[in-house]
Amino acid sequence: MLNHVLPPDTQAILLLCASFGQNRQIEPLPLTLGEYNLLTDWLRENHRRPADLLEITAKAELQKITNNKLNPDRLVGLLQRGAMLSLAVEKWTSRGLWILGRSDAKYPKRFKQILKHSAPAIIYGVGNAELLSLGGLAVVGSRDVDEDIIHYTRRVAQTCSQQSIQVISGGARGIDQESMLGILDHGGTSVGVLADSLTKAAVNSKYRSSIQEGRLTLISSYDPDAGFNTGNAMGRNKYIYSLADYALVVNSTFGKGGTWFGAVEALSKLKEISVFVKMSSPVPEGNQQLYNQGAKPFPSEFENSNLRQMLTKNIADFELVKNEVMTKQPEQNVNTIPQDLTTIPKDIYNVVLPVILNHLQQPQDAKSLADSLQVRKVQMDDWLIRAINEGKIIKTKMEKRVAYVVNQADTQLSLL
Repeated sequence: MLNHVLPPDTQAILLLCASFGQNRQIEPLPLTLGEYNLLTDWLRENHRRPADLLEITAKAELQKITNNKLNPDRLVGLLQRGAMLSLAVEKWTSRGLWILGRSDAKYPKRFKQILKHSAPAIIYGVGNAELLSLGGLAVVGSRDVDEDIIHYTRRVAQTCSQQSIQVISGGARGIDQESMLGILDHGGTSVGVLADSLTKAAVNSKYRSSIQEGRLTLISSYDPDAGFNTGNAMGRNKYIYSLADYALVVNSTFGKGGTWFGAVEALSKLKEISVFVKMSSPVPEGNQQLYNQGAKPFPSEFENSNLRQMLTKNIADFELVKNEVMTKQPEQNVNTIPQDLTTIPKDIYNVVLPVILNHLQQPQDAKSLADSLQVRKVQMDDWLIRAINEGKIIKTKMEKRVAYVVNQADTQLSLL
């Protein structure tokens, strides 16, 4: 159990970034992670710490900020929410929760090392915080799955327990919960990275005894009382992967849902984490597409050997094959037609669309998106028009320019 007395740095970060259970549209608006990062840049440049903003002189100091994305009066208003902070912390700690700021010694080093500026400013949690530094296997997948998939997930979790490999997952119904409960039922340890309702999960009968025994930790970067939000569910995926040494995608729907977008994000941005995918029959289309994008096949005989060694060997073998292909590629005749050409889709749009949707979790204009994907803008315009017509994305405004963003109404329906 962590000390309930919050360090001054953490108090300041909470005042700046926490909603304290209120609607995040109530003035003054709490800082987004991007805005908080801008403020920390200013603090470093001026040899200050977050705790210095609690001093009487802070109001005058903040007026010196020249970045037009940081309003000094808004910052002062946020820092004056001391009464709200006291009430919220008392409520959270009375329910067994603890809070870690990015400057806390117990804050997960993995977040800082892998995510850097994308590491959450605040983590709310319950249970043994030491588990956050143990690594392990992230196990993720869809919410609605059949009994065969559940049985497979439970077998993986049991193997992890027998070999002292921790399971990290998202706590959602389906694969997430099955993997966590599977390892806990066999005496292992687990970390659940939640997108909502941490206070409810903390007292859930499914988890209570494991939390008390120090074998389960639940964390969230969102308000402990927050309900489900599609953006939060998507945003927390990178935290699941970052706490792990390896990741297993048990099943995924191609181009849809949090599992798909989280895995694509990990493959493209979290190079330190090796992503594996279940490739034993039957193989969902989403799994096949993730494999095509660089995910490695999870060992089919994982119960019969040292799993950690098998994963390490698979990674080494994969890199060896990739290097051999890259070495031989220049020697190939440019006029030779690849044998697997027949597997290329007739309409490349269907392959590109999931990548576009992944990039448009935050608004982007067409030129920036075209530059990111290294295609001509005229081609990107065609794809964006098709995606709008299909209801996948919508137009919006960003700094007086036309921008595009994922249609959250469509994503909400498809989030699995």
